[in-house]
Amino acid sequence: MDKFLYIAMSGAKQGMNALAVSANNLANANTDGFKADMVQARSMQAFGEGLPSRVFSMMESPGSNFNGGPIKTTGRDLDIAVKGDGWLAVQAADGSEGYTRAGSLKIDSTGLLLNSSNRPVMGASGPIVLPIPVEKIEISANGIISVRPQGATAEVIEEVARIKLVNPGNENLMRGEDGLFRLTAGGNAPNDPGVEVESGAVEGSNVNSVHEMVAMIDIQRQYEMQVKMMKNAEEIDRASTSLMRIS
Repeated sequence: MDKFLYIAMSGAKQGMNALAVSANNLANANTDGFKADMVQARSMQAFGEGLPSRVFSMMESPGSNFNGGPIKTTGRDLDIAVKGDGWLAVQAADGSEGYTRAGSLKIDSTGLLLNSSNRPVMGASGPIVLPIPVEKIEISANGIISVRPQGATAEVIEEVARIKLVNPGNENLMRGEDGLFRLTAGGNAPNDPGVEVESGAVEGSNVNSVHEMVAMIDIQRQYEMQVKMMKNAEEIDRASTSLMRIS
């Protein structure tokens, strides 16, 4: 009887974890460059004293959905969308290098180039700092940033930096707690000249809102089923106790 109850209890607990993943995906349905997390269930043996006679349910996220999101044209000079495979390198809060597809960029008062999450955008030798004030900014397909200083004539355009674009292979990446992707083996990915960006556009989230809503409903129903199983286990145990007293 305790095996029956243990499976139902662990199933209900892991169902709540799966619900959290779907809820997070749904919350980021409008977040530029967001990649939906996937979730899967499997059975695990419970090891401890004696033989592993108990089995419990476990929900886990085996990875993320790396399918491309919709490309939205904005016409804004500082917006870029990565074409096909590839990532934009940014600096995380701890100083390490992370990768994202969120390409809505901006410049702070010191000329530091940031993305929409206020992460410094990386160049070949560190965070990119632009000479300010500037009158016009252009970002080419290979990530080269050209500017026209304020007050300069129309034909004056200067290359000042190049955005670090990488393509280490999606199978080599994992999402961190800060939402940025990093190499599973550690270290930094090299710049890949084959990665291209589209200026004046951003990539939207690849979350399918309808799919996530259906998944949440399905998980909630599974949770209710697990709770009913626990109640059934209690009723069976109570009936067994009554029979033992009668005998």
